[in-house]
Amino acid sequence: MDAFIKLIDVVPRIPDVTFPSAFSFTMNKGEVWTFYGPNGSGKTLLSEIISGRYGLASGSIDYPFMDEERSKTTAFIYPRQFIKTIHFQSTYSFSDFRDAYYQQRFNVYEVDWYPTVQEILQPADDICWLQKVIEIFQLQSLLTHRLITLSSGQLRRLLIAKALLEKPRMMVFDNPYIGLDEATRGLMEEVFETLAKQGTQLLCLVADARDIPRSTTHLLHLDACKTVYAGPIKNYNIPAVNAPACAAYSFESMSLGSEDYQAVVEMKKVCIQYEGLIFQPDVTWRIEKGEKWALLGPNGSGKSTLLSYIFADNPQAYSLPIWLFDRKRGSGESIWEIKKRIGYTSSEMHLYYRENVPCLKVVQSGYFDSVGLYQRCSEEQTNQALLLMQALGIAHLADKPFLRVSAGEQRVLLFARALIKNPQLLILDEPFHGMDCVNKSRCLKLIDDFAQQSNKSLIFVTHYRSEIPACVSHVYELNAPLALNQQA
Repeated sequence: MDAFIKLIDVVPRIPDVTFPSAFSFTMNKGEVWTFYGPNGSGKTLLSEIISGRYGLASGSIDYPFMDEERSKTTAFIYPRQFIKTIHFQSTYSFSDFRDAYYQQRFNVYEVDWYPTVQEILQPADDICWLQKVIEIFQLQSLLTHRLITLSSGQLRRLLIAKALLEKPRMMVFDNPYIGLDEATRGLMEEVFETLAKQGTQLLCLVADARDIPRSTTHLLHLDACKTVYAGPIKNYNIPAVNAPACAAYSFESMSLGSEDYQAVVEMKKVCIQYEGLIFQPDVTWRIEKGEKWALLGPNGSGKSTLLSYIFADNPQAYSLPIWLFDRKRGSGESIWEIKKRIGYTSSEMHLYYRENVPCLKVVQSGYFDSVGLYQRCSEEQTNQALLLMQALGIAHLADKPFLRVSAGEQRVLLFARALIKNPQLLILDEPFHGMDCVNKSRCLKLIDDFAQQSNKSLIFVTHYRSEIPACVSHVYELNAPLALNQQA
């Protein structure tokens, strides 16, 4: 078969990164590859080398497909101009997001500064292709929505659609199903098959074997930047993953506020609406002290907005019939009084946590609900953070800069950040995104240990019912949005 890209004895030139050996790899035209391996195994690094984002200390990379592209122009062109990567941080390709902050999406006075989906997709050189892309990703109902108001799943669909408008020769999907509900995951499978038939070269990077797209023809199994297997997927049986036992961890009681309350959360006929759009007309929900809940619902159903009412990120909560820890919102409490009793992590928290501090400080920042660490921790707090990192198998990351570890490792660190103060209410909004099976197993063990404390409460959000912890005894499921085009 004709080669599309060929790496020959490649060793990249990357500061502070040692490649264990030279790497060779060939992707032929028409092949759909998936790189599979645990967090930190080098999947993203290798895809960036393939895309030409790093110089080489030795070896070479051949791009046969570039011969055709060079025949079309007299200008100097680079391979990375024709290879588009969609990963978690791709949101920053929208320049409007670079100076945004997490709570901004809930501030109705600031969203008008952001473009709509239709404006993001315009102008397009090929109008017919634009309409086709909008249809493929079912974006018709979102065209008037502003960028910052989109859910993580909706934003991911837009990112891929925007990249497709440039008609790349190759697309790299790093954890392609992050933030996607079951229906949208099925849609993505169809998209992959359509793109492959149209001749777009595809490469996917996954940490969990269940996320390997069905259109995959070839698999590269990596571990510690070394090849375990490379070849047709039909010839390889992915070995079972046995999670090692967690180190022991004991939750320490902390003074987080009065324990004299009956309900952690109570909402009475709350209408979830945004920019005149109704998502849920009547949310009535009571979480008693000590209850463990799963919050479910499709992309765009209002889960993140609902949680923002609880975690004191959304100013709309002041005017709504919402009580936290038996106290009506807007009755004089500060947002920090609320936050100190709650541990929280989410994809959006991950997106906006851009402080390149040592990973230990990321975990410690959970004591103060800050992005970055601006207060001095006691020796006891530091030791507790190190013990939690050890229990999660990430103690070796303590001194490494947060933005230099893999996305999956960052998710484990932010999970630890949510848990570190042993909060009265733990909110985990799709916490396992991008994690490998070992890290998920360790996190589930810590969730169950946390839940053994009878006075602690949990809200767990996921698009995979199989991920729901065993301690969960109650489920609240949001319906599909009432009417995305209905004016409130």
